Amino acid sequence: MNEHELWLTRLFNDYFAGAGNAILGLFNLKAEHAARPWENWIVMELLVVAIIMVAVAVIRGSLSMDKPGKLQHLVEVIWGFLHDTAEDAGIHHPGKFLPYFGTLFIFILICNLIGVIPSFESPTMFPWVPCGCAIATFLYYNYWGFRAQGIGPYLKHFAGPMPALAPLMVPIELVSHMARPLSLTIRLFANMFAGEQVTIAFLKLTFLIAPAVFMGLHVFVSFLQAYIFALLTMIYVSGAVAHEH
Repeated sequence: MNEHELWLTRLFNDYFAGAGNAILGLFNLKAEHAARPWENWIVMELLVVAIIMVAVAVIRGSLSMDKPGKLQHLVEVIWGFLHDTAEDAGIHHPGKFLPYFGTLFIFILICNLIGVIPSFESPTMFPWVPCGCAIATFLYYNYWGFRAQGIGPYLKHFAGPMPALAPLMVPIELVSHMARPLSLTIRLFANMFAGEQVTIAFLKLTFLIAPAVFMGLHVFVSFLQAYIFALLTMIYVSGAVAHEH
């Protein structure tokens, strides 16, 4: 049993252990403890997804051109910010990519921020969640690279501008692209894990002022890391779909 099992994780393990083992069985996996298959990071991730789904349902039900609500204003601000950022990253007409950028940014942001709430943990402080986002981004930008340019032209980008350089450029480009998911994973995981540990350490040592300062820093880092992850995704997409030679 996990010694640091959160109360929500405990509920999942008490009442939905069978469902957890069944899901793992679909991927031919087994939990370390069959009676407690749910981990904190999985439950927190599911909670974040539930929060996003409820928020989307509420916003969609109250959409208005004449009297937009506060949540609609917030979403429009985020949408406009991501649109401008994508254009600055070199993506022309980024509208078709914004659903992914927006989903990724909001998901990571809420994952980061939920750790500020007492008795909850940021799922991004566990490497599996950043790794999943990084792999999704890797597949996404390569998919759009093939779709926008075709298989042949996209693969030619790996060979560099001159055929004579291909034997040198292909291994370099392959290593560079394969390292991107690792880089995205380590950056997000390390920053959120470190921030969580610092906040917990000061909560144990002092009261009120110092913890509040570090919790404020944690919030700032949460926004910053979500932005950096989304920005790097935009840069990767921009490089994949660019037709410049």
